[in-house]
Amino acid sequence: MNIQTRRMVESAILIAIGTVLSLLSFASPWLMGGSVTLGSLLTLVLLSHRWGTKWGIFAAVVYSLVQLVLGINNITYAPNATTAVAIILLDYIFAFGVLGLSAIFSGKVRSRLTGILLGIALTYSLRFVCHFLSGWLIWDALWPNEAGMAAPLYSLTYNASYMVPETLIALAVAAASFPALRKFWQRQEEFKA
Repeated sequence: MNIQTRRMVESAILIAIGTVLSLLSFASPWLMGGSVTLGSLLTLVLLSHRWGTKWGIFAAVVYSLVQLVLGINNITYAPNATTAVAIILLDYIFAFGVLGLSAIFSGKVRSRLTGILLGIALTYSLRFVCHFLSGWLIWDALWPNEAGMAAPLYSLTYNASYMVPETLIALAVAAASFPALRKFWQRQEEFKA
């Protein structure tokens, strides 16, 4: 199997696994909304680290389109085309697309694990910013919050209630699974040689 075929197959499998994991989400009493998964977005982090930032962004955008199809009902709340485009961009394309940047620290830090963990921290933070802006600028205008909180504060609280646990889970799963991943990647490098 040539390298391009291997990359496409691995990407398709990991995007599919990430999609299934995203459907196995759970809500908790501390969540104001949203849901937490058991590391569904780590598949995008792995693709970025395995195949580089450009491919990682491409795969993350493909994943965002799958999530858009699964969450298409969210778009129906938009009162006009401008709002619909803003929802698509902030809640899907940008929010998931930034995860492809997770390999940005590869080769710039001492250990690969540190690069992965820093990449998760950065990209999940960027995803949070996308959802925060969407909640503040779009969703609060459509449905002002019942708590009477200022829109930026409500969006911050709402999105942090699921993004902080999601990030912590991703960091823990990445750290715990890294020894097995490192062995896999080393075998793959030997296979290519």
